[in-house]
Amino acid sequence: MSTLALPEAPAAAAAPPAPRIALAPCDPDAVERLRAALDCSRTFAQVLVRRGLGVPGQARAFLAAEEAHDPRACAGMDAAVELILRHVAAGSRITVHGDYDVDGVCATALLLRALRRAGADAEWFLPSRLDDGYGLSAATVERLAARGTRLLVTVDCAITAVEEVALARRLGLDVVVTDHHRPRADGALPDAPIVHPALGGYPCPDLCAAGVAYKLAQALASATGADPAACDDDLDLVALATIADLVPLRGENRRLVRAGLRALASTGKPGLRALMRVARADPSELDARTVGFRLAPRINAAGRLRRADAGVELLLTTDEARAAAIAEELDAANAERRFTEQRILFEAEAQVRELGERPAYVLAGEGWHPGVVGIVASRIVERFHRPALLIALPDPAAALAEPGPPLGTGSGRSIPAFDLLGALHAAAPLLERYGGHRAAAGLTIEAARVEELREAFETHAAAALTAEDLVPRERVDAVVGGAQLGLALADELAQLEPTGMGNPGVNLLVPGAALTDARQMGEEGKHVRFTVEAGGGRCRAVAFGCDGRLPVGAGTPADATFRLERNAWNGAVEPRLRLRHAQPCAPAPIELLGEPAAGAWLAAALHAAEPARDGAGPEAGRTVVDRRGEGSLTVLRELADTGERVLALVADVPRRLAGLQERVGGFALASHAALARDPQLADGFAHLVALDPPAHHDEDARMRAGSAERFTHLCWGAAELRFAQQIHESEHGLRAALVPLYRDLRARGTAAGEELDALLRGNGTHGRSVAQAARLVAILTELGLVSLDRDLPGLTVVDAGRTELERSPTYRAAMQRHEDGRRWLTRTATRPTTTRQLPSLA
Repeated sequence: MSTLALPEAPAAAAAPPAPRIALAPCDPDAVERLRAALDCSRTFAQVLVRRGLGVPGQARAFLAAEEAHDPRACAGMDAAVELILRHVAAGSRITVHGDYDVDGVCATALLLRALRRAGADAEWFLPSRLDDGYGLSAATVERLAARGTRLLVTVDCAITAVEEVALARRLGLDVVVTDHHRPRADGALPDAPIVHPALGGYPCPDLCAAGVAYKLAQALASATGADPAACDDDLDLVALATIADLVPLRGENRRLVRAGLRALASTGKPGLRALMRVARADPSELDARTVGFRLAPRINAAGRLRRADAGVELLLTTDEARAAAIAEELDAANAERRFTEQRILFEAEAQVRELGERPAYVLAGEGWHPGVVGIVASRIVERFHRPALLIALPDPAAALAEPGPPLGTGSGRSIPAFDLLGALHAAAPLLERYGGHRAAAGLTIEAARVEELREAFETHAAAALTAEDLVPRERVDAVVGGAQLGLALADELAQLEPTGMGNPGVNLLVPGAALTDARQMGEEGKHVRFTVEAGGGRCRAVAFGCDGRLPVGAGTPADATFRLERNAWNGAVEPRLRLRHAQPCAPAPIELLGEPAAGAWLAAALHAAEPARDGAGPEAGRTVVDRRGEGSLTVLRELADTGERVLALVADVPRRLAGLQERVGGFALASHAALARDPQLADGFAHLVALDPPAHHDEDARMRAGSAERFTHLCWGAAELRFAQQIHESEHGLRAALVPLYRDLRARGTAAGEELDALLRGNGTHGRSVAQAARLVAILTELGLVSLDRDLPGLTVVDAGRTELERSPTYRAAMQRHEDGRRWLTRTATRPTTTRQLPSLA
């Protein structure tokens, strides 16, 4: 293991833009249908619907990951197999020309193994990144022809090598091109059999080079009468390459990677076992992340810094000692790569500080390693969310020794909204050579023209990008509460594995969370372990690479996104959250409905008390969704982000408002009682969310009334039930409130204006509700204890003897409602509620 010390970090570069949390709309109907069809959690159903898998059949097929296709479904496969087997039969020397990245290395090793099983005299050639550059070159063709190659089979390259293939044909070589990259813009293709999944109409056009080689190996086995299943021994290589090359993990690629990870865990290849040992990758815990961040970089390192042949030898060797030695060599190369990368990154960030805020960055440095600038470009894009070109310029002394003007070698990475290859097309007159695609590209340029390129690249970016494009998006798959963050959900989400490009890991938003008990961890304290508290639940969490600090303090409610993992440690397994992003809650306003306007409280309190209800409620019609246990903030945030109108129903608006408005917003808020008094409050709202249970059957019926296309979500738990019971006792247990109010009025004789307002509101943070105050005034008036002057407005005590409260109709109605509500809350509010059955989808 290398002991290189990483360079010290310079002063921090300009602060990156804060991400915007993006939660795509999610059809509640589709979620409920899918949940019923798959018998899964609502959270998992949300994730699938947001990923376009809302139809049960599609979801089942995706989760099963069993898609497989006949290799001959790719046009050109039969011609390639026929040509290869003709050379095998003739005993010709066959050279597999690969590439220096993980995909090229794995594809080379895989096809060599297949050719040798078929009896071929096969060897390999990998270009040097520094000496040969990418792809098939004319010099390489001439070199291979001179050493006796008769059939050249390319993997991971040559779809654009029209002239080079033509040269090979003139020199007497036959050529088979297998590739998966984009062809030339002019549409010209090499004059040779081509195996290319996208060009050949293969049902999974996103195969990587190793995937293409695997399908070719299957076709060769079938053509020679061998068992194609023997090729499955190399699924470990296919998985390694597919993950490393960042091709979409959809369709057949899901099956290849899932099966390949199982094969890798029990691989018989000494080289892969040795690689896992030096990378400290537990075979029993392998996943796409482990492969992408631990195994792949070590194979890539050799090709970045020197030659990639060590990687092919590692994958082919059957000697345990040799495998161990190569693995150690690759591990050391990776440590050197990390050191080089960190040094270049610090220098690049220093240039960003000097340049300041730009729509895009062109950064260049003498002595930067051409094999590493692409990684650093990715880091710059991740940190600043700007397209970036990094150019490795030669040292002046080395440049003088070379003929012609000094050339820089560059690599670029982009953001989703910016077409990097299109920008290079626009700057083509400045470049010696370039190529790539929308998200990544490479180039060669005269060192003297870098400033011109910077100006042209920034100008193009400024015209193409909007301010919104330059704000990173934190994609969210589902909104969850703390109580849901357990092993059951982690196991459900594991069905989506493998995750990566085209099927990203699941991001869960925990709204209004408290991040507590933070403690540094790691050798240098760069990471943090902490606890997430939300919705009545708690879960352990970690934050990596945060310099030992959480982005939000313990006392500040945060909207935080996480990945939920199964964490195995010392034989125990527990759920663990991995923090991706956290920001203080900044909710939209909450609209209050059914509450008196500012300055109108007293007038409302002196209005006639609400009449006694006859108990008859409207016929239920809304689709009722039982979401109790998910957490009120979770449901409100999820529904508010749909863009549809949401009305939250509570037992008491003032008491609930304070706890909600600092964590969540963008909806309306009303009490169950207000909706029962004025049913039109619910007009236009697609979703009613019962945060607290209704205290009476007429309130329950009112919140369910409406069309079946609209929803009522039940969200209360035990704490909310207790709160509703307390509010009900306070609102309708009037004897305790009447005595002090009447005593205060008698002490004054008359109370009017602000004095009366204060008396009726009562003491405490929230005081009495306007409905309760109206009932108290009505009772005192009905009993002849006070006279009411609404014009003043004021109350005057009237001399009267002792009287019974039951003489007041309002008091009798309130007591009846008090008792009815007690029974309702005890017997009905906790009873399971059946969700309306939705039509199933095929």
